[in-house]
Formats: sequence, structure tokens, C-alpha cells
Amino acid sequence: MEKIIWPEGKKFAFTVFDDSDLTSLQNGPLVYDFLYDVGIITTKSVWILQEFEIPIVGGSNCQDRDYLKWVQNIQAKGFEIALHNVSAGSTKRENIIKGLDLFKQYFGQYPKIHCNHVGCKDALYWGDARLSGSRRVIYNLLTQFKKMNRFTGHVKSSPFFWGDHCQKQIQFVRNFVFPEINTLKACPEMPYHDSKKKYVNAWFASSDGGDVDSFVKMIQENNQDRLEEEGGLCIMYTHFGKGFVQNGKLNKRFVYLMERLSLKGGWYVPVSEVLTFLLEKKGLTDLSSKQRSDVESRWLKTKIKAGKTI
Repeated sequence: MEKIIWPEGKKFAFTVFDDSDLTSLQNGPLVYDFLYDVGIITTKSVWILQEFEIPIVGGSNCQDRDYLKWVQNIQAKGFEIALHNVSAGSTKRENIIKGLDLFKQYFGQYPKIHCNHVGCKDALYWGDARLSGSRRVIYNLLTQFKKMNRFTGHVKSSPFFWGDHCQKQIQFVRNFVFPEINTLKACPEMPYHDSKKKYVNAWFASSDGGDVDSFVKMIQENNQDRLEEEGGLCIMYTHFGKGFVQNGKLNKRFVYLMERLSLKGGWYVPVSEVLTFLLEKKGLTDLSSKQRSDVESRWLKTKIKAGKTI
């Protein structure tokens, strides 16, 4: 893979996509005040609407006016606001459209970027629909067919369908997450388009850091140094609501590692800004059959090795 020359002579790029899970006014502001202070500007997703059914995992949403005001304040500081489905629970089409319009009203534009939330039936190309061919068969066997045809945000006949609105209004959607600090090394195809998933304009991958323990493990010192040496890109997947704040204080290891990272001369901007830059530098990969097989296989192998098949 050809080495990317990052803007402003920066050595590498680092950013975070923060899923909404468990975020509240008790933990979120502490994390984002810290990130702002160290100059690492990232992407925070939101739920626009109160859930219509009990979610697997919830958190604050933008119908809480104090929470909305806080999210708008961090947007004004440069943080990107993204979508994590319009609510924490499964949502039908008419309410999804309402939620997207409210997103534009609250934040000045439709979301540029989205990722699916766990358990939402309106998730796009999720569960076994993430994969094709023999990889889908293997996935269904490993998950005992529990996620087969479960997510239908991309199925036109489904009451949860909103693929057409995703295609019109959203540029980037997250798919595979890898146990590798250099996301671009794990998925050099990104950003990519998959003709078998027509309602998503461009897919991107992330590096695995879903809670505070896995996050600090991923950005540990030797991984930071390697990311810098490789001139790579890290798009961290996480939930800042999962353990980063305890008893009103930030995790000390997280603080130390992020302060260390911030001094390395990286490019610390929101996710869609990085992805737009990649589009300009290397274009959008239109996946061939072999590339589709390769990226699906790489992801599935990592999940099997880790004993996970989400």
C-alpha cells in the first residue's frame, strides 16, 4: 500500500468514532472537554429520538434538551456529530425520516456519517447481511442463525427500510472493526463502495476499542509508535460511555495515553474529514469480487480468533 502524505506535514492520522451507548451528561462532557484540551477533535454519534421499543443498550438522546444543548456546544467546538440509528431501539421508516429531518434541524445538515447500533432492526446490511457467499454461511453457522435476515434497514419491503434515505443523505457508513491500530493497513480498500450494498455510498473500517480497557490496549505506547512509523491512519471504534469515567473522574491510563498521542504531531480531525481526504487522494474503491472476499474473510477470521461473531 502506498504511504499517504497527510495534510500540513502531519506524520499520521488519528480519530475516533464514539458510539452513543451509555453516554450521558454525567460522563460525556468530561471526555470531550479533555479531548478538546489536548487538541484531538473526533466524531460523536447521537440518537435523535426516544426509543420506541426497549433497546439492548441505551443512553441519552436529543429529546433531552440539556443533552442536545451540550452536543450542539461540542459541535460548535469542531467535533463532528454523526448518527447511530435515529434511536437506540428499532425504529420504523416514518420515524426514521422524522429523525433524519430533526438531525438536520438540530445540527444544520443531514449526518455525513452513520454506524449501526446493536440490535436495531433498521440497521443497514448488518448481521449476516454484512457478508456474502461462503462467509455468510460460516457466519450463520457460528451464530446459530440467530442473526440471519434479522436486520432489514436495506430491505425495501420491510417496515424498517430507510436505505433510500441513507443513499441520498449519508456519505459514509462504518462496517468492519479490526484488532489493528493502523486501520488503513487492516482495510486498505477504504473508503470503498460495494455494489451488492447499493444503499451505502462509501464504507469505512475502524480499529477495535469498544470500552476503556480495549481502547487503552489498542493505543498503548508501542502501537502509537508503530502507527507513527508507518504513517498510518487509526479510526478508533469506541463507546466513551463504557468505563472511561468512573466516580466522576477520567480513567488515568486513558488520559496518559491520549496526552502522549497528542504530542506526536498527528492529524487529529473528525472521521468524515479524514475519509473525505482519502477520497481525494486515492479515490473510492469499487470492490471487485476478490476484494469483497478478501475484506470479508479478514474480518471473519479476526472474529473467529477472538471468539466473537457480532
